[in-house]
Amino acid sequence: MNPKQITSLLKRLAWLPLLMLGGCKMVLLDPKGQVGVDEKSLIITATLLMLIVVIPVIVMTLVFAWKYRASNTKATYRPNWSHSTAIELVVWIIPCVIVAILGTITWKTTHELDPYRPLDSDVKPIEVQVVSLDWKWLFIYPEQGIATVNELAFPVDTPVNFKITSQSAMNSFFIPALGSQIYSMAGMQTKLHLIANHEGSYDGFSANLSGEGFSDMKFQAIATDEQGFNDWVSQVKANTETLDLNSYPALAAPSKADPVRYYGSVSPILYETILMQYHNGGKHAAGHEDHAGHAGHEAHAGAEIAGMPMNAAEETH
Repeated sequence: MNPKQITSLLKRLAWLPLLMLGGCKMVLLDPKGQVGVDEKSLIITATLLMLIVVIPVIVMTLVFAWKYRASNTKATYRPNWSHSTAIELVVWIIPCVIVAILGTITWKTTHELDPYRPLDSDVKPIEVQVVSLDWKWLFIYPEQGIATVNELAFPVDTPVNFKITSQSAMNSFFIPALGSQIYSMAGMQTKLHLIANHEGSYDGFSANLSGEGFSDMKFQAIATDEQGFNDWVSQVKANTETLDLNSYPALAAPSKADPVRYYGSVSPILYETILMQYHNGGKHAAGHEDHAGHAGHEAHAGAEIAGMPMNAAEETH
């Protein structure tokens, strides 16, 4: 194969990566919330700074390989050359400056984009308690007294404070259009603060492999105006199903590709019970029931969720 044929082949192959990306959604570069916008800016800034080194290195590699090829008899041959102060300064100072700039930007944005840091806003945030199940997402709205499965809604331009835990396997809560992802872990609580600045329905999913139903562990995050959110809450409340410690075990059972489900009312201590179920053999969960003043049969149900025997629950009375 002669050089012309090689060049022609390379030109054709150059389009292959673009064709492979044809079906991709560049959602991270088209954010719909302020957190996502800030993260996009960080990605672009860091990439451009690194390209200051990467592009010249690639260009010089190709140029040097072409210039000093065996067939080029005009190239200067200096077998005893070993050092250049100018080159040493360039290859050390420029990368050091770039690393210093990147380090400063990273330090600053690490604090600004801390997922635990509440967002600056004059609007009162809403709270959503998130539980990753096998293999679905449970969303509890403590202020509204409702719960949903695989569907999340909130008003546009309103901060959303997520409290996140898991029933069993570790998962990753991620809405790419809005920003950061964070893990959900059994017996632990993580936090995430997001906001949507544009109305729309955005894909959410688990970004952490957690079993055979993982690929269907998806949900919709709906950002709407205040009236639309109130209408959605009313629609959920119209459902007669109740989610409490007695009905929760059936929901928590492993299942795949679950449809959206609404619960018109939810036990106010369900999330705390799920969170604390593995602490001290589950006694904290049962005890929390008693202090909340709820019926004794819910305390027994809480003990069953935690996997503790009934007599242990009774000892906490």
